[in-house]
Amino acid sequence: MPLSPTEIEERIQQAAVALQQADALLIGAGAGMGVDSGLPDFRGNEGFWKAYPPFRGRIFAEMSNPAWFLRDPKLAWGFFGHRMNLYRDAIPHAGFEILKRWGPRMRLGAFVFTSNVDGQFEKAGFDPAQLLECHGSIHRMQCVSGCSSDVWPAGEMRMEVDMETVRTSSKLPACPRCGGLARPNILMFGDADWISEATEEQAERLTEWLLAARSGQIVAVECGAGLAIPTVRNACESMADLVIRINPRDYQTATNGIGIPLGAAEALQRIDDRWTDRVT
Repeated sequence: MPLSPTEIEERIQQAAVALQQADALLIGAGAGMGVDSGLPDFRGNEGFWKAYPPFRGRIFAEMSNPAWFLRDPKLAWGFFGHRMNLYRDAIPHAGFEILKRWGPRMRLGAFVFTSNVDGQFEKAGFDPAQLLECHGSIHRMQCVSGCSSDVWPAGEMRMEVDMETVRTSSKLPACPRCGGLARPNILMFGDADWISEATEEQAERLTEWLLAARSGQIVAVECGAGLAIPTVRNACESMADLVIRINPRDYQTATNGIGIPLGAAEALQRIDDRWTDRVT
């Protein structure tokens, strides 16, 4: 049964109190975090087909697969190049700025754990040293053939994409070491060749942060993390003493949680409005 406006307001207030009492902030973010910035979340097949009509009949997991870089590289780079263009053009919504303000109020600081590959937290000004991108980043590149374990910045590259076919007409990105085809350094489905060193280094920094943060009360604010791939949800539940789960649909929590059935930008703003010691 949907929550009433009064019940939602009560949960907003509970979340504000919990954050005021917290010593450390864990920020969890799934694809729904970017919706208020105009980014697709590919929720279900219909959501994927809406974003990419030519792929109707296929599923996201089928297309987000490294095999396409060998089978049809112009299609692969049409799909990933279009996503890269979207992420470069997107402006992080106001919720990112709110979360960025909350971190310094915590005695033991904050850390971001996200499954998003869009780079929006760095674009919003978050410290890269306090960020774990568990599926990698579309703004880093690696060699398709695996000639080395090198990973390099994608820079300002943009791909021209025909959205009637989702194919690129641009020159395909090349590996600077061997000259072969390059691909984004993100974990795809069925991906045995993802070079994970960058994410592993981020994970080491998260572990160090947790060692200090666990001396106090850790509250997680989880935004837009769904059930289909529950990596972010599981991480927040395992690392935090209390989880504030913000999600328009899948907002239910375990006993140590506060579920808020709203989008990220609205929920974060309403919580911020009720933070009584808010810095202006």
